[in-house]
Amino acid sequence: MIQSLISKYNKAIPRYTSYPPVPQWNNAVMSQKTWLSVLNKDIRIAEDKSLSIYIHLPFCESLCTYCGCNKRITKRHEMEHPYIEAVKKEWTIYKNSFNHKPQLKYLHLGGGTPTFFSPDNLKDLISHILKDVELVQDHSFSFEGHPNNTTYQHLSTLKELGFNRVSYGVQDFTFEVQKAIHRIQPEENVEKVVRDARSLGYESVNFDLVYGLPFQSKESIATTIEKVAEYKPERIALYSYAHVPWVSKSQRGYDESNLPAPEEKLSFYLFAKDQLLDLGYEQIGMDHFALPSDELAIAKKLGKLNRNFMGYTTDNSKQMIGLGCSSISSSEHAFVQNEKAVEAYQESINNHKLPIIKGHLMNFQEVETSEIISKLICNGLYDFQDKVERLDEARANLKPLEDDNLLIIEGNTLNVTELGMLFIRNICVVFDPYLANNKLSEKKVFSQSV
Repeated sequence: MIQSLISKYNKAIPRYTSYPPVPQWNNAVMSQKTWLSVLNKDIRIAEDKSLSIYIHLPFCESLCTYCGCNKRITKRHEMEHPYIEAVKKEWTIYKNSFNHKPQLKYLHLGGGTPTFFSPDNLKDLISHILKDVELVQDHSFSFEGHPNNTTYQHLSTLKELGFNRVSYGVQDFTFEVQKAIHRIQPEENVEKVVRDARSLGYESVNFDLVYGLPFQSKESIATTIEKVAEYKPERIALYSYAHVPWVSKSQRGYDESNLPAPEEKLSFYLFAKDQLLDLGYEQIGMDHFALPSDELAIAKKLGKLNRNFMGYTTDNSKQMIGLGCSSISSSEHAFVQNEKAVEAYQESINNHKLPIIKGHLMNFQEVETSEIISKLICNGLYDFQDKVERLDEARANLKPLEDDNLLIIEGNTLNVTELGMLFIRNICVVFDPYLANNKLSEKKVFSQSV
């Protein structure tokens, strides 16, 4: 049965970390004036006026061939300082546009490799960000660390600055897979950074794992889950490898024949999922797991789970400012993205301009669609009581999914089944006016759903 469903539903569709997806944005260029005006208006009318900040730190010393993130491969650490200065100036432009003291709720350092930067440079950056902001009571700071170069000093410095969560990119513990993706990290390095984080009082450790990588097998997945059982991180992000070599040329470093077939790839996920549930983790959405005591699991129980460009989160603020090259900022009614190249980003900032290269202004239907997709992908259900016409319009396209036991419609409520969560992106597409006609899904824009 699973095999026939994969054949039927394995299509190129968005991951829906945002809506609309970036390829459907309507502004090739959005002015700084327009974006700041919309952002400030959305903050004024928002019930939750707090901000989240994402800072993209793009440098890596070596190339991980599976990675589709925006990065700069270099060993030249002298690049740290001018980049940090540019990010500080970018935040100052935002801060000067506000007519109130910013309320900061979430701060996340992503990359690239944030721990490429020295602890002192990170301290300089974060201290500048925290100057003249109001920290809300339940604020949370997190960062992504590479097990090979995250030092005790990194962890100690960031803990002193208020960081309480850390995520380590583990991907897979087996040497053959690590070699294929050029991400060799001895287990003792992972053990050390987990031990150090816990000794310093970090509240949550996350492991990023990836299934569907070249040369992975059920045995390698089992080995990785055995290590998870040993270290027991509070959270697991179990991501599906997105093979998009037309976007990330480094993925051409291995042949597609080295990748598991869709049926085998899904079997890896199902095996890992069952093992994690047996270890006491709870499933969060389509690709996250958390221990019951973790705030992510608690947010799911309370119906307060959210999803944004960083994956599943407890952050329900609509205002997220992305700093650094390629970062995406969002408010309830708009998106913008920064320059992707480090030099172009820094040049724009040094000319006192936000480095915006494209954006999107949302209409009423898009705001409504965003809410529907977010609730489905986070909670697996949506009550269409106030949007009955949207459900009625979608019924014909939902019928095949319902017949395949992927969802159940009771009155005006759509419930996604456990089987349906494996194909949640396919369910979301039904409510996406850009893709419901299936024209764009044939283009090489998105990764496969399985």
